[in-house]
Amino acid sequence: MLNKPIPLASGAILLWASLATLGALTRNLPPFLVVGVSLCVGSLLSIHRIREWRVPPLTLLAGVYGLFGYHFLLFFAFKLAPALEANLLNYLWPLLIVMLSPLLRPGTRLTRRHVIGGMLGFIGAGLIVSGGKLALSQQYLPGYLLAIAAAVVWSTFSLLLSRLPAFSGSAMGSFCLASGLLSLLCHALFEPAAQPSAEQWMMLVLLGLGPMGGAFFLWERALRLGDPRQIGSLSYATPLLSTLLLTASGQGKLNPLAVVAILLILGGALLGTLPERQTPQVQPQ
Repeated sequence: MLNKPIPLASGAILLWASLATLGALTRNLPPFLVVGVSLCVGSLLSIHRIREWRVPPLTLLAGVYGLFGYHFLLFFAFKLAPALEANLLNYLWPLLIVMLSPLLRPGTRLTRRHVIGGMLGFIGAGLIVSGGKLALSQQYLPGYLLAIAAAVVWSTFSLLLSRLPAFSGSAMGSFCLASGLLSLLCHALFEPAAQPSAEQWMMLVLLGLGPMGGAFFLWERALRLGDPRQIGSLSYATPLLSTLLLTASGQGKLNPLAVVAILLILGGALLGTLPERQTPQVQPQ
């Protein structure tokens, strides 16, 4: 499994799907505080290999660009636009991973199957996130643009992982720590002080071990080893699994629209992750 990208990506997606459920008890805390503490906790997952954290400055900058840049843009998008619409535009990132692959991964080409799979996944994710109710308004344009920018940051960071000079996966700990400290700085600058309860501290630790920490280690290895077109299509399972987990925990419920969305996401993921047909080689006579 450690060298199989689809199981690795699936593990990251499953952990990200738990974000809404685990984060329910931290909703009253400032967002940058939650991200900062969680990322710092996540960095501890590779603290036993801290010597492998040393990477070239540009590699560290790329890691901070992905982890901190994404969350910074997304949280300000939520401040400037309704969460429903901002979250939907944020879920452009799996489609962008698919569509930008030929630009950032030399030798990669898009087929009709990848494009259709990505579009089906995005439509399904849109139905899951919006519940079929979407009202884009020009007054929230800055927030919409920030949400799209967040999607661009995460997709390009994901595609750049395999283009960076070789580094140990343990170095994700340094990315998490640097991004976590910057998030805590943003908390101090932009948010009111808060004192988490004992239960909230436990949730912050779980977030750091799972969707805000462990998932990034799995994602990094999956993208360095795997086909971004397949992984991007598979990523639309994140809002689907999140909805199912919320339903199982009693914090949400399925409706006919969600069932349609599930079928679209599963169909898109299947189309996008099927292995390519090999063109038969004609042997010379």
